[in-house]
Amino acid sequence: MSEVDKAVRGNGAKGSLDGTPVRDKPWVMRTYSGHSTAKASNELYRTNLAKGQTGLSIAFDLPTQIGYDPDDPAAAGEVGKVGVPVAHLGHMAELMDQIPVESMNTSMTINATAAWLLGLYIANAEDRGVDPRVLSGTTQNDIMKEYLSRGTFIFPPLPSRRLTVDTIAYTVRNVPKWNPINVCSYHLQEAGATPHQEVAYALATAIGVLDAVRASGQIPDEQFPDVVGRISFFVNAGVRFIEETCKMRAFTELWNRVCVERYGVDDPKLRRMRYGVQVNSLGLTEAQPENNIQRIVLEALGVTLSKKARARALQLPAWNEALGLPRPWDQQWSLRIQQVLAFESDLLEYGDIFDGSVVIEKKTAEVAEASWAELEDVLALGGAFEAIDELKSRLVGSQSERVRRIETGELQVVGVNCFTETADSPLAAAGDGGGSILRVDPAVESQLRSDVEAWRAARDGAAVQRALDDLRRAAEGTDNVMPATVALAHAGGTTGEWAGALRDVFGEYRAPTGVGGGVGHRGAEFQRVVARSKALAERSGGPPRLLVAKPGLDGHSNGAEQIAVAARDAGFEVVYQGIRLSPAEIAAAARDEDVDVVGISILSGSHLELVPEVVERLRAEGVDAPVVVGGIIPPEDEVVLLGKGVARVYTPKDFAIGQMMEDMIDLVERHRAASVG
Repeated sequence: MSEVDKAVRGNGAKGSLDGTPVRDKPWVMRTYSGHSTAKASNELYRTNLAKGQTGLSIAFDLPTQIGYDPDDPAAAGEVGKVGVPVAHLGHMAELMDQIPVESMNTSMTINATAAWLLGLYIANAEDRGVDPRVLSGTTQNDIMKEYLSRGTFIFPPLPSRRLTVDTIAYTVRNVPKWNPINVCSYHLQEAGATPHQEVAYALATAIGVLDAVRASGQIPDEQFPDVVGRISFFVNAGVRFIEETCKMRAFTELWNRVCVERYGVDDPKLRRMRYGVQVNSLGLTEAQPENNIQRIVLEALGVTLSKKARARALQLPAWNEALGLPRPWDQQWSLRIQQVLAFESDLLEYGDIFDGSVVIEKKTAEVAEASWAELEDVLALGGAFEAIDELKSRLVGSQSERVRRIETGELQVVGVNCFTETADSPLAAAGDGGGSILRVDPAVESQLRSDVEAWRAARDGAAVQRALDDLRRAAEGTDNVMPATVALAHAGGTTGEWAGALRDVFGEYRAPTGVGGGVGHRGAEFQRVVARSKALAERSGGPPRLLVAKPGLDGHSNGAEQIAVAARDAGFEVVYQGIRLSPAEIAAAARDEDVDVVGISILSGSHLELVPEVVERLRAEGVDAPVVVGGIIPPEDEVVLLGKGVARVYTPKDFAIGQMMEDMIDLVERHRAASVG
C-alpha cells in the first residue's frame, strides 16, 4: 500500500460475512445558510437538521464578516442580506439555541473576524456548561483567499496571518477537535483559477500559515505534527467532473508530499487530505436555471467518486442561486441530491474505482506536475503572503480568458451561448421569478440596530472596556489574542468593538485589483467597439471614460474586474479603485475623474438601498453621466432601478461583454452630444 493510500485509510472494497457489501460512512452533509436574524437562521438550521442534514454551515452577513455592528453607518443596506448577523454573545446563543453544540459539527465561513466568531462560539458553549475540548467544527480562517478573490479582509496580510496563527495555536491546546483553518481554494476557482493554480495557491497558503505557526514559537516541535494534522481544506468542484476527480487525487498526493518533505510528519493519519466542498457556483446560470440541477449533480461526483480523494464534508448550492437567495425548499432539494447519492446509489460500497485507470492516472499526474511547478514558482516569489499582487494578477488573467471563451462560444454553456431555445419554466413564478427566491424583510436592519443598542445599554460597560484594553495589549505585543477575545465575548463586547480595537492596532488594508493581468486578450472580438472608441476619441477630445465602482461591503469583485479588463480592451479609459466604496466616495471619484459612464457592480442584494443613493449623490455633485448596474438583480428590482435613473441593468444572463461595451459606447455618445448641445 502506498503512502498516500495509508493516509486515506486504505483502499480495499469491504464485505460482510455473508458477502453483502459494507458501506463506507457518508461524508458530513451540510447546506450553507443563514439570513435575516439569528432567530430566523436557528429555525432554518433546526429544520434542515430534521431533514437529515448532519452538520451546520453558517453564512454570516457582510457587516459581521468585515467587523461592523448593525448600527454602524458602513453596514447600511447590508444587514442580514447574505447571511446571519452576529454582533454579540446573545446572537450566538440565539443562533445555536436547541442545537447540541457538544455533538454538532459546525462550519463557520468566516475569515477576517474568524477569531472573534470562534470566541463567541466558545463563550456560548461555556455558558451552556459545555467543555470547549469537545467542540468540533471548522472556522474557514483563510485570509489569503480574501485578498485574492472574496474581498472580506480587514487588516494587512501579516497581522491577519498572525490572527490565524494565534487561532491555530489556541485551538490545538484548548479546542483540540476543532479545525482552526480551512484553506480555501473554492473562491480561487470562482475567481478564474485553473486546476493547477487552485491546487498550488492553496498549498502555498497552507505552507505560509504552517511556517508562521512554527516560527511563532507557540507550539513545541514535538507537537507540530498535530498542528499539521488539524489543517483542512475547502475546495471547489466544477462541471468537468473527470478533471475535478483527477485534481483532487493530485491534491491529495501533493499534500501528503508537503507533509512528509517539508514538515516531517510520520503518522499517516496526520497527513490525510481532509477537505470539504461546495461545488461550483460560478457556473450556475440565470438563463434556464433548471439546468443548474444537473450541473450540481455532476459537480458532486467529482469529489465523491474517488474514495482515495473523497470529500469529508459536502454542501451543494441551490438551483436558483444565480437568481437570488435560495428558499428552504431549494436547500432541501440540494440536500436530497446528497442523500440519494450516499444512500441509494452503490457509491460507498467499493474501494477506489479509478485505481488502475490509465486515463485517470495520466491526467492526475499532469495536474500534479503542473501544480507542483506552480507551487515552486510561488515559493520562489517568497510565498503566498509575499506574492499577493502577482497571484491576483494571474487569477484575473485566467478569468479573463475564461470569459472570452464563453463570449466566443469556445466554451459552451447550455442555455447561455448554445441551446438557448426554451419553454417557460414552472419553477419560476409567473413571468418574473420573484417567487423563486427568498427576500429579507427590510425591517430587519432597523430591528438589529435597536437590538445592539439595547445590548450595549444592558451590559457592564466598564468590564467591556477592560476586556478591550486587554485585547489591544495582546495585539500590540506577542501574547495570543484568543484568551482576550473569549474574555471580551463573555464581557458582552460586540463584533464592531473587537474589530475596531484591532483596527486601532493593525490598521486597514486595500488589496490589489489585478486588472492589469487580463488586458490584451481580446482582438477580433472587439474590433468594432475599439473602432468606435477611437472614432469617438478623435471627434470629441479623448477616449470614453468609465468608472467601475463597488458600493457597500460586497467583496465579490470578479465581475467588476472583468468589466474593467474588457473596457480597457475596448478602448475605454477605466477608473477602478477596488471594493467597498461609499456612495459619497463613488460620487467624488466620478466628479474628479470627469467620467462618461458610472458602472456599479453589486452582488450582495443591497442594490435597492445603495444604487439610488449613489445616483442621488452623483447628481448632487453635478455629475450627469449615465449609470449602469450589474449584479444578481430580479426583474422587478430592475424596474425600480430604471425608475430611479439607472440607464441599464445587467444580470448573469448578460454574458456578452462585447455587447455591454457597445451599449456603453452608445451611452457615451449620447452623453457627450448632450453636453455639447
